[in-house]
Amino acid sequence: MATAILRTKLFIPPPRPGVVPRLRLTERLNQGLHRRLTLIAAPAGFGKTTLASEWIDGLGHPAAWLSLDEGDNDTARFLAHLIAAIQTVAAGVGAGVAEALYAAHPPPAESLLTALINDISTIPDRIVVVLDDYHLIDDAAVDRLLAFLVEHLPAQMHLVIATRQDPPLPLARLRVRDQMTEVRAADLRFTAAEAAAFLNQVMNLNLSATDIDALDARTEGWIAGLQLAALSLRDQQDVPRFIRAFAGDHRYIIDYLAEEVLRHQPDAVRAFLLQTAILDRLNGALCDAVTGQADGAGRLEALEQGNFFVVPLDDQRRWYRYHHLFAGVLRAHLREELPERIATLHRRASAWYEQAGSADDAIRHALAAQDFARAADLVEKAWPAMGRSRQESRLLAWLQALPDAEIRCRPVLSVAYAHTLLATGTLTGVEGRLRDAERWLDSGEGTLERPDAPLDGTRPAHQQRMVVVDDEAFRRLPGAIALARAGQALVQGDLPKTVIHARRVLDLVPEHDHLTRGGAAAILGLAAWTRGDLETAHRSYAAGMARIQRAGNIADAIGGSMYLAAIRITQGRLREAMRTYERGVQLAAEHGQPALRGTADMYVGISELLRERGDLHAATEHLLRGEEQGEHTGFPPYPYRWRVAMARIRQAQGDHAAAVGLLDEAEPLYVSDFAPNVCPVAALRTRVWLAQGRLSDARDWAREQGLSEEDDLSYLREFEHITLARVLLARHQSDHAGRSTHEALALLERLLRAAEDGGRLGSALEILVLQALAHQSRGAIPAALAPLERALTLAEPEGYVRLFVDEGPPMVALLEAAAKRGIAPNYVRQLLTDFGKADDRPPVEQGLIEPLSERELDVLRLLDSELDGPEIAHELMVSLNTMRTHTKNIYSKLGVGNRRAAVRRADELALLPRSRKR
Repeated sequence: MATAILRTKLFIPPPRPGVVPRLRLTERLNQGLHRRLTLIAAPAGFGKTTLASEWIDGLGHPAAWLSLDEGDNDTARFLAHLIAAIQTVAAGVGAGVAEALYAAHPPPAESLLTALINDISTIPDRIVVVLDDYHLIDDAAVDRLLAFLVEHLPAQMHLVIATRQDPPLPLARLRVRDQMTEVRAADLRFTAAEAAAFLNQVMNLNLSATDIDALDARTEGWIAGLQLAALSLRDQQDVPRFIRAFAGDHRYIIDYLAEEVLRHQPDAVRAFLLQTAILDRLNGALCDAVTGQADGAGRLEALEQGNFFVVPLDDQRRWYRYHHLFAGVLRAHLREELPERIATLHRRASAWYEQAGSADDAIRHALAAQDFARAADLVEKAWPAMGRSRQESRLLAWLQALPDAEIRCRPVLSVAYAHTLLATGTLTGVEGRLRDAERWLDSGEGTLERPDAPLDGTRPAHQQRMVVVDDEAFRRLPGAIALARAGQALVQGDLPKTVIHARRVLDLVPEHDHLTRGGAAAILGLAAWTRGDLETAHRSYAAGMARIQRAGNIADAIGGSMYLAAIRITQGRLREAMRTYERGVQLAAEHGQPALRGTADMYVGISELLRERGDLHAATEHLLRGEEQGEHTGFPPYPYRWRVAMARIRQAQGDHAAAVGLLDEAEPLYVSDFAPNVCPVAALRTRVWLAQGRLSDARDWAREQGLSEEDDLSYLREFEHITLARVLLARHQSDHAGRSTHEALALLERLLRAAEDGGRLGSALEILVLQALAHQSRGAIPAALAPLERALTLAEPEGYVRLFVDEGPPMVALLEAAAKRGIAPNYVRQLLTDFGKADDRPPVEQGLIEPLSERELDVLRLLDSELDGPEIAHELMVSLNTMRTHTKNIYSKLGVGNRRAAVRRADELALLPRSRKR
């Protein structure tokens, strides 16, 4: 159930008839268009929204508007409405991102925002986007998205934020860089001339200059205070006395003036205002349902015409809202005068929204009414759609707002709670919720109630009553419980229980339920993979994905290809892995316009295989192609996998600093998605450290992981133990410790037997290569050639290249020895050729004591451009910290202290290509 876009939130409030022109302010806004941000920040009632709408009306640039509310304290909802707002002026922008927001496995919100920013950067025209009422946002995750957006705002977009309080942005830095225009309360206050124009021309009062000055002084130019005062003055006989009667801060003025306004309204109008104050948005039918009266549309129109703090939300004048400040006053009066009516009003609003198909608003009002039975009914009905669209965070918020007793009497809702916790990565509470559901299934006791959601709140307490909304969902509960238990056991690493519960799903669920049976088969495959039974894992997982595809979940079937291919790679079957990825791409092409979820993952997988084949250029191109698809077309592990794949390419290119930087970025992004972590990023980083000669760091890693050559071996730690063998061999090379080589060989022998017994040819090949290098380090070339020959024989049919080339000069010597003995002559000749072109770029004669690395040369070339630091980092696909490290190294090697001097020194050394005269 994707977020229903409230189109009224996207409507630009039209300038009011007869509005006082604010030319001094609109001119300031015009002059700030070249900057990234305009911040309009002032307390309530200062005319922030009115100024922004007046400015946009005369701007001449395409402008989008988003009126924020409390419901936008959710990253998915915030992004969905931001995209919808932008699409009002740039159709199609962010379409793929919007689709990905509620896909089965949505990527991180920041990844989605990155894709949206990239889309915006393709817009040919400049657009203005207004975020109104940002002070209603108090969610740190949404604040982080805003900060990320401002930091990476494309040149095509100008952002306007209207708020009562400063947003959590680096405002000082934006000021220093002249990237922000500010309009504050002091700017927004009416001048004496503006106050006179407003009171006498707009509000049609005939006040003297003395009265205007006194009123302006009392309100200090505060627009809302002046407007309320003007409404009150219409019924006053003694104007000077009225003006003298109020003083103090804005809070007291607004209370006083609002009371004056309400006191003079007819009873019917006053009742309408108070009863509809519970609503964030107003239309005629909704107001009629809440008040129990008729002609709500006519009343709203009359209020707008009377300047009664009613803001239209669409061109047809069907939807309105009260000014936030005025709404707050109305709600305070409602709580004081009619507290017993508030729950009924919210229940009526909930019923109206349910009929209108807005589950979100219906649930919100039911919770506000504390009609928890009704709210629970609505949440239970919404669960299937929320689960399919992966809106677990919102579903969890609803569930947490319900009393525990209301959930425990509902077996379907209890199981929904358990699945939601699992989907959000939380194990705490899962078992308790499943047991609550089983209590009703096992006991056979209790009354089965199918609620009809009465509006009077008279339903009896449910402590001893089972409540079911959907009979079919209730019948499916045993299978749903077993599937949750299987996932829970898998996350906990309890493989026997995982298998028991997954097989129970297959026993309970009918043959035609392909989705549930496919999920159980996939979990069985993941369990087999975790214990190292790769053939069983591939067979079961493939069967599960086939069922899931039959159920119509094409994106899940595509995403499953990355695990099927990963299993084949471990088995050393690279060609079959490539075919698996290619089938995934084909499936995506057949069903994906725009690109389906999982498409980007296929390009990462193909890139990894191309890198192993030695085609670093094609490998990089496929990674970039995946990036072009956008992170929203990848499953949760995609951001992690992309960085790891790029890190391995950088390592192959000899840029070890960039490789470490990418791995550092990847580490916090790791998401298991129930798959075993057989290649931990810490071990990958240790291998790069070894290539850098950082043996001490590598030994620290082994010690922190508690690794020893005498450990019991397991598939899950196989990659780490192979890495430990590399650390032992590096120690021998560093201090000629003969014992280290002996320990490495003993460990490698045990690892080889385990890998061969488990059918893990991919691991066995690396172990054989390390055995050859270990023997070579002792000068035993004949002993080294035996495992090398075996490795060559097994690797040649699958096209391995980097397996050998990444070992560097020692492997060259071994291959040359193998060539002399006629071992795999064609393959060895190809590998030796690949060694010669391992780095396709010709070396540069630098004339430096410590030459620049190829990556540092890349950075240097971009320093000689108009790009700033973040843009250079983006161009090179590295983090900003990594780019800064490269820059620092460049300055050190060139003996300079800044960018301009570095470029000048590089010119002197002829390190930069010159296509034009300087």
